[in-house]
Amino acid sequence: MTTIRLTVAQALVRFLAAQYTERDGTRQRLIGAVWGIFGHGNVAGIGQALVEYADLMPYHQGRNEQAMVHAAVGYARQSGRLSTHAVTTSIGPGATNLVTGAALATINHLPVLLLPGDVFAARPADPVLQQLEVPYAGDVSVNDTLRPVSKYFDRITRPEALVPSALQAMRVLTDPVDTGAVTLALPQDVQAEAHDWPERFFAERVWTVRRPGADAAELTEAVRAVRAARRPLIIAGGGVHHSRAETALAEFAGATGIPVASTQAGKGSLRHDHPQDVGGIGHTGTATADALARTADLVIGVGTRYTDFTTASGTLFENPAVRFVNLNIAPFDGHKLAGLPLVADARSALGELTEALGMHGHRVAGEYVAEYTEGKERWERTVDACFAAPDPAARPTQPQVLGALDALVDESDIIVNAAGSLPGDLHKLWRVRSADQYHLEYGYSCMGYEIPAALGVKLAAPERNVWALVGDGTYLMLPTEIVTAVQEGVAIKLVLLQNHGYASIGGLSEAVGAERFGTAYRYPAGDGTYTGAPLPVDLAANAASLGMRVLRAGNVEELRAALGEARAADVPTCVYVETETSDTVSGAPPAQAWWDVPVAATATRPSAVKARELYERHVSTRRRHL
Repeated sequence: MTTIRLTVAQALVRFLAAQYTERDGTRQRLIGAVWGIFGHGNVAGIGQALVEYADLMPYHQGRNEQAMVHAAVGYARQSGRLSTHAVTTSIGPGATNLVTGAALATINHLPVLLLPGDVFAARPADPVLQQLEVPYAGDVSVNDTLRPVSKYFDRITRPEALVPSALQAMRVLTDPVDTGAVTLALPQDVQAEAHDWPERFFAERVWTVRRPGADAAELTEAVRAVRAARRPLIIAGGGVHHSRAETALAEFAGATGIPVASTQAGKGSLRHDHPQDVGGIGHTGTATADALARTADLVIGVGTRYTDFTTASGTLFENPAVRFVNLNIAPFDGHKLAGLPLVADARSALGELTEALGMHGHRVAGEYVAEYTEGKERWERTVDACFAAPDPAARPTQPQVLGALDALVDESDIIVNAAGSLPGDLHKLWRVRSADQYHLEYGYSCMGYEIPAALGVKLAAPERNVWALVGDGTYLMLPTEIVTAVQEGVAIKLVLLQNHGYASIGGLSEAVGAERFGTAYRYPAGDGTYTGAPLPVDLAANAASLGMRVLRAGNVEELRAALGEARAADVPTCVYVETETSDTVSGAPPAQAWWDVPVAATATRPSAVKARELYERHVSTRRRHL
């Protein structure tokens, strides 16, 4: 057997450079690049290996470890989960900073490879700098915090252990059911240790991403359920995008006339102007989609996890006779809500369903089509009213900011968002023009995701205009990767909305009787609350200080001009605008369905007492689907 003598870190980098995925005849690199921040725990190992093999493995310099994971996740999602990035950190705080990003990746079923440094395996000095001492276990380090948020975890304590572990890591990254964060913890001494590696370990390896079809019996049951339904509704989840099943869904919906509502992850499964698209579903959904959900006798979930936002915390599907057919590649999700499972790839099974139903000439009744078509048209008028800005000299509301952007973009633009009041406004109002235009991370809804994720998306699609939409609260969480965008000339567009605090949580706080306590960016008022004057914080100046070109917009007219200028820019550009929030949190339509946030069971303040009464009325409508 021919061998090659390399360090563990060098062997890992060479191995990663030779890994590929293939689906539908298209092959691409699995690990497109490595993000890294170096410290004593990885500089002499992975750091040296990346210099050694700079011609094989691109490197991106990050500023925050969590942000690096977000950038890798953004890249992976834009790449259809067929390619991702790795992230390397030192031991200690560098490693634990990965946890939030890892949780986000795993919850959203998006692949990312984490390579944190670890304490010495041989323990020549104990403890070393940044080591967590655990008196009852000598084999625990801070990296063990990554175990519950990783789909695969291993600690490489001997060089020869890398071979099986690296292969297992690639298997998980490319498995459409099990993918998520994968962690290989690398003790700093082992990284630099030399070993004789089998030459075949570095041969090109192609991981086929499978498209399993439906089980014949499950398909028969699903067809029978669809044919028996009079008011069926499709809920499109993120699995539609992961499978690249948008065309198959459009064909199925068009052939059967069944309306399609979408989760945050599934929005864009149909274009906004497709006749069967009825918009977002659930707490942040449209009135049209939620009305259909309340009367549906069959819900066909395609690639959805049925989160509480989608089901309105178990109160949305009111029809006593409602049944569920769950098309999902993951059996765990296929069995939710006591539904009929259709465990298969979304694109494969949608094609099989369309063919099987076509044999029977199945289509919903014309009256049902007319009903949801009229509802769709009514909601479009609602969107028009929210986007309209009759006074160009006025400060815009948040929906008017979206309206100005909506009037500017085309199907090549990509919108990135994750947290605050923007996800609700976008889910209700945004008119999606292409399958991958709407990039909402709402599985973890992580503040600070947007800017680094936009960087990752732009790296995956350099020819596209990529917009990160953030409020001031989100911006202050994680603006650091602006520096990376400037350094590498990645021309992301940032729309920064200043509303002086956590506007979304402020609105929720008021609704649950907490009186917006601690949600505004204001001076203390002397009574324990923060209700004084707004803080004199200049976020536009902050973005500019990080190297970004900044355009300030004081009114609607200036906003439109600034957005147009930003879209044409070939450097990272920020549009800063202060929004009007005097009437409501955002000016968008209120929630069309409930969301369960428990309210204090006992209180003396009238606002909390009133909120509890309303809460108990909503809770009484919750049901278990059995």
